[in-house]
Amino acid sequence: MAGHSYNQFEPVMKGSIHSDQTCPLCGGRFRSFEPQGLWCPDHPEQRPSRFTVRFGRITRRFNSYQAAFQFLTGLRFEAGRGSFDLRDYQVQDKPLSFVNLAAQWLALKKRTVRPGTYRNLRSYLERAAAAWGQANIKNIGYGQIEDLIFSLPVSAKTRHNFCAALKEFWSWLERRENIKPPRFPEISFNLEYRRTVDLETQECVLSEIHRLSYNLNPKIWLGIKWLCTYISIRPGEMLSLKEENLDRARGLILIPHPKEGEAKIVPMLDGDRDLLREQPIGLPGLAFFRHIGGVKGTRPGQPFGQKYLYKWWMRACHNLGIEGVDLYGGTKHSTAMALRRVATFEEVRSMTMHRTNKAFERYFRLEGDSLRELYARRAAVINPDNGLITKKARPEKGKLLNINDK
Repeated sequence: MAGHSYNQFEPVMKGSIHSDQTCPLCGGRFRSFEPQGLWCPDHPEQRPSRFTVRFGRITRRFNSYQAAFQFLTGLRFEAGRGSFDLRDYQVQDKPLSFVNLAAQWLALKKRTVRPGTYRNLRSYLERAAAAWGQANIKNIGYGQIEDLIFSLPVSAKTRHNFCAALKEFWSWLERRENIKPPRFPEISFNLEYRRTVDLETQECVLSEIHRLSYNLNPKIWLGIKWLCTYISIRPGEMLSLKEENLDRARGLILIPHPKEGEAKIVPMLDGDRDLLREQPIGLPGLAFFRHIGGVKGTRPGQPFGQKYLYKWWMRACHNLGIEGVDLYGGTKHSTAMALRRVATFEEVRSMTMHRTNKAFERYFRLEGDSLRELYARRAAVINPDNGLITKKARPEKGKLLNINDK
C-alpha cells in the first residue's frame, strides 16, 4: 500500500489460535502447531472444529483453521509494517464507519455554522450515508466518491458543493483521526445568470412592498431595502440576524457565520441607522426579523421563514407586471450590475465582499448598452468619413476590391 515500505517491515509473532473444545479421548486442550493446525499432543488424530483468534484486544471465531490462520497472519503483517489500527476490527462500535463519523461531524457543524449551511451539509452527508452506510472510511476512495457524485440527478453546481462538503469532512477526519483523505474528482460549473432590473424599477418594487406590508410589519420592507443596499448580505444571512447582531449605537450589522467563513461587519447609512433605532429592542438572542401578529398563520415573536421576504418581493413584482426576477436577482445582483457604471471592479467587489473573482465577475459581464457601445466603436473605425479608409483604397461601386490589385 502507498505510504508503507517493505524495508521497514518488522516481523511480528503476536497473537495465537485457540479452541474452546477439548480432546474427546483425554479431555486435554488442543495445542496450536502453526501453520499445520490444532490437535491434541497425546492424540494427534483428534482435532477441533471451532477456532478462536486472539490478537491483543481483538477476538474472532472461525469454523476452519485455514481461515483463522489467514486472519491472524494478516493482523501480524499489518502490525509489522506499522499500519495496524484496532478501530478497523471493532465490530460492535464500528468507530471508523462512515455513518458514525458523519454523525459526529454533523453534530459539530450544527453548533458552528448557520442553519441553512447545516441543512445543506446534512443533505449531502445523508445521501453519502445511504450509499456507503457502515463501510470503513478507509475503504472509501476516489472511485466510490466519483460514482456517487455523478449518479445524482443534480446540477454541476450542486455536484461541486457536494464534493466540497466531502472534502471538508475528510479534512476534519485527517485532523481528528489521522486518516489520510482520498483524491476527489474535479467538478467545473458555470455560475447561473439571474435576471436583473435597473435601479428605478428596483425602487418601484420597494415602494410597492412598502405599500403592501408596512402597516403589517415594517421589517418586511426594511429587510428587502437592506438587501438592495448592503449587497454583501445574502437573504439567508439577513433573516438569521438576531438582536445582538445589530449595533444601534454605531450603526453596524454583524454577520457572525457568513458563507465566506469570517464574520462580516457592514456599516449602515445614517438613514438606515435612524430606521433601526425606531424598531423596538428585543432580547439579545431574539430574531430581529420576526412576526408581530396580524398575519394569518403566524404568532408574535416567531422568526420569518426562509422564503418570507422572497414571497413579498414576488408579490410586489406580480402587482407591477415584472416577471422572472427573484429576490436575489432583484436586490444584490441588480444593485451590483448598476454600480458598474459609477464604480471600479475592485470597488464593487469590496461592497459584495466576494473573495474570488469567479463568483463576482458575472456582475461585470458586458450586456445591453455596454455591448452596443462596443459595436458603435467598430462602426466608427470602419466608417469612411473618419479618414481611416482613403478614397483611393475604396472599391468602386459594384466592384469588389481585389487584394492582388497594386
